[in-house]
Amino acid sequence: MATVDRAGGQVRSLLIAVFLSVAGIVASQFTTLPAFLLDPTLIQSPADASNASTFVLLTLNFVGFFLVGGAYLWWTDRSWDWLDLRVPTKRGWLYVLAGVVGSIAFIVLVNAVATLLELPSSQNQVMNLIGDDPNMVLLMIVIVFLFNAPAEEFLYRNVVQKRLYAAFSRTGAVVATSIIFALIHIPSYALAADGSFAPPGAIAVSLAAVFGGSIIFGTLYAKTDNLLVPIAAHATYNAVQFAALYLVLRFAPEELEAATAVAVDVLTLLP
Repeated sequence: MATVDRAGGQVRSLLIAVFLSVAGIVASQFTTLPAFLLDPTLIQSPADASNASTFVLLTLNFVGFFLVGGAYLWWTDRSWDWLDLRVPTKRGWLYVLAGVVGSIAFIVLVNAVATLLELPSSQNQVMNLIGDDPNMVLLMIVIVFLFNAPAEEFLYRNVVQKRLYAAFSRTGAVVATSIIFALIHIPSYALAADGSFAPPGAIAVSLAAVFGGSIIFGTLYAKTDNLLVPIAAHATYNAVQFAALYLVLRFAPEELEAATAVAVDVLTLLP
């Protein structure tokens, strides 16, 4: 009987996790509406929009994740004490460092396997907004620290993953959350800049990168029970990627730009 109850709890927990994940994406479609009203160029030709408009769009995109997570805590009568926010200990900062190094090492491995198998890579739609403007890349570093990493880690770690602890082991919750996190990124990688669908192999490479990153950040949270640890690791990891792209766009020879941009497209975990 206990097994049946546990199975039922697992199904219900997974449905809630999927619902919250989809709700976050749907909410972001509404929270970004003011940006499109402010600058219709974001709809017609995103790459030609001003940096200010693009910054507002990407910022509002992550507000939806905060709203859904906050709404869930309110609906379930969970207070803000549910949030695992505290200054990391020395051990916590070591986990952050391990997370950043581990994420970079994993991506190097993914790229090596993709190159060996001659698999293409798909481009995250965020890169269509950034284009080849180094100033926008610097703004992206601000966004990942203040909005991207905090919003995603709050919803997927402190809400979804923590909710799954009630029905799964911690390892199971990390894996389940990471599968969901990867699957909701399919729209971001499935469509090419020209509106066509990316090759299945290219989508698989990108989703593998997203899944692996989520496993790493989810493990950091499971080990520390401190949301600031995966936030710091996630933000630093993305910031390193954008910093590398900035240096290439600003200083590298023109022939190196395309190759580096493609690599960053695969690495970036932005939805």
